[in-house]
Amino acid sequence: MAQDWRLFQGGDTRPHEVETWPPAPPWRRFGDDARRRDKKRPLPYLISDEDRDVVNMALHLHRPLLVTGRPGTGKSTLAHAIARELMLGEVLHWPVNSRSTLTEGLYSYDAVGRLREASLKRRADETVAAEPDIGDYLRLGALGTALLPAGKPRVLLVDELDKGDVDLPNDLLTVFEEGEFEIPELARLGEGRTVQVQYAGSREKTGITSGWVSCSVFPVVVITSNGEREFPPAFLRRCVRLDLKQPDEAQLQRIVTMHLGEEVGARAQELIADFVSRRNERELATDQLLNAVRLRSSGVRVDQDVLDKLFRSLNEVDAQ
Repeated sequence: MAQDWRLFQGGDTRPHEVETWPPAPPWRRFGDDARRRDKKRPLPYLISDEDRDVVNMALHLHRPLLVTGRPGTGKSTLAHAIARELMLGEVLHWPVNSRSTLTEGLYSYDAVGRLREASLKRRADETVAAEPDIGDYLRLGALGTALLPAGKPRVLLVDELDKGDVDLPNDLLTVFEEGEFEIPELARLGEGRTVQVQYAGSREKTGITSGWVSCSVFPVVVITSNGEREFPPAFLRRCVRLDLKQPDEAQLQRIVTMHLGEEVGARAQELIADFVSRRNERELATDQLLNAVRLRSSGVRVDQDVLDKLFRSLNEVDAQ
């Protein structure tokens, strides 16, 4: 290489400015301009004919699509591909963890904040008797927003459901079957009362009457799972199931070319073959291959030592 690619040297190196910051890979670009460019030139989603048909089954049946597969197989990306191709707007994202509850997915209510605001107003003006508008302290979650009535469905990504509480899949059943839910805090205000509340992915508000949210068309629900545990039969029965396989060498070639261009893809065959060989022995994700190809195309010398660091197994535990 003509010059050292290392921006950071460590040791007693004097502080120095980086005149030209390295450009970001296509999948790590942020900001409004980057989003607008991506919408104008959306990347295709590579999927087999068989898997494509399973997706269409879920769309026609208005059933949740349960997508399983190893990390890096494109489970979450599938939701964005559906939304982009069918022009269904921004994906509503609900990342599930061990503390997630059904209520969290539906809505959140800041009762403490509302009480504090009422107290402060009374201190400032003892004549103030009305409480702050409850709609200012209530916000629909990703699932609740997906169930708002609309002319066409929204896409909801329920990410890594297997990381949630064991009861969460069963809790979702009623909502998925009924397509509606109640917000008790609003229902108590009385029949026919409409409250304007915020919803996920927007600063706008929508009116909710009598505390009920009921969809007019079932959302496109994509539920991802890494296969870390089994789901109840009653839950599985209500889903259309898709198992995404690891991409083979030819598919990886197409993925690299899709993201980084024909020229870079043509020079990546050796790296792809090395990646596939290592993947047969350990848990690796396609992202790791893209990182290696991107580094090499940026002028970094990607030798075996660098590859060993980039292609570390996702299940590897460092020795203490």
